[in-house]
Amino acid sequence: MPQPERRRPRWAYAPATYVLVGINCLVFLVMVLGGVSPVAPTPEQLLTYGADYGPYVLVLGEWWRLLTATFVHVGLIHLATNMWCLWNLGLLGEPLMGPFGMLAAYVLTGIGGNLLSTAIHPGVPGGSGGIVGAGASGAVFGLAGVLIVLLKSPLLPLPQAEVQRLRKSVIWFAVLNFVIGAGTWIARTSLQIDNMAHLGGFLSGLAFAVPLVPRIGARREIFLRRRWFAVLGMSFLLLLLAFGIRSFYVGGR
Repeated sequence: MPQPERRRPRWAYAPATYVLVGINCLVFLVMVLGGVSPVAPTPEQLLTYGADYGPYVLVLGEWWRLLTATFVHVGLIHLATNMWCLWNLGLLGEPLMGPFGMLAAYVLTGIGGNLLSTAIHPGVPGGSGGIVGAGASGAVFGLAGVLIVLLKSPLLPLPQAEVQRLRKSVIWFAVLNFVIGAGTWIARTSLQIDNMAHLGGFLSGLAFAVPLVPRIGARREIFLRRRWFAVLGMSFLLLLLAFGIRSFYVGGR
């Protein structure tokens, strides 16, 4: 008698997503245990734990903040909403990209979002003033951009009607959140949303996914080759942009 196939635990289908959610929650716990307010942390507290800030990045050379800021959150509600979005998009995207692809997409698009935010709000002579930026939302928008491109692949082994439904849901998610972000900026509400980080993450996600289509669903060796090209190409592009932004603002100092 053939042995029944053992049912895999749910986390095994998207381990990188669960790891990323876990890291974000762990960082928040460490912040709270360290005396940071779980509801309304101050900018100084956020900077202590790695938030993004133009002058620190461009003038002091603390480029690592572009990455660490993607794991720092401004209160419990901010963390909960971002983790809910990350979990849902990750469960959809990780089976298409693999765990390594999911981690790479989160890191690279999160850095891309913070890089654009730093470029628009440098806080150095010639800029418009710096802002303290934190949160996984840039990477979340990046994953949305990745999925919008990947779900166009004709090689996906799924019914096309279902694929189109999923793609429309992701598009509406991105559009709705862009509208909310624009509305808070126009109305000058007390709720501060880093729209440039969202836009930068989204554009980075589109760029990251382009080399993978239409090879999503193709033979494994072709997919792995395309994935490495996407990761290395995106890394090089971000390094080039970072060098250009720093040269523009502080190169002559």
